[in-house]
Amino acid sequence: MRAHHSMALFALFALLAACSRKPEQFVLFDAEFEFTKADADAHESHHFLKKLNPEQPKDWTSPVDYRNGTVHIRAEVKDKPAGGEITQWVLCYIPNHGTGNGYGCTGTGRYTEKGVYESDVKMTSWWENQAIDWTQGIKEMHLVMKDKDDAGGHAHKRADAEKFFPTRMRITMTQVAAGATFTPP
Repeated sequence: MRAHHSMALFALFALLAACSRKPEQFVLFDAEFEFTKADADAHESHHFLKKLNPEQPKDWTSPVDYRNGTVHIRAEVKDKPAGGEITQWVLCYIPNHGTGNGYGCTGTGRYTEKGVYESDVKMTSWWENQAIDWTQGIKEMHLVMKDKDDAGGHAHKRADAEKFFPTRMRITMTQVAAGATFTPP
């Protein structure tokens, strides 16, 4: 009986320890999509992701601090027109509550060919990251296809749109807590 009681206590402590661990990372989204010129024209080069990970925390600052961590961005260019035109995706966090302009954006970085492009970006380093109330969570993401011009180069406005469309992408954003390092799944 004593051994059974000890095993039950051990199991209880193991369960409590597992429940008290703080997750060091979570996938905000993993989306594969085709993007055509018609899609881009209809939405000014924006692809909207309204269904994010439902397990994401509402508060990105506590009890785990994702706001001051990093985001691991994996952009897999599955199909792209030939020609090596510089392309990039601006990845905009649309919060439940914003300040200032109300959103902020990071990006995939530039690419010219099919392949996988990965980067780790500090959450405090990108455009307007302070315009988001991180205690209120993120409701959606806007992925914006651009050419080499970060500010105004919406791909749908290009006279040579055939160098950009159609394209097929898989983009994954993994949020990593402050002080932690991205671990591949």
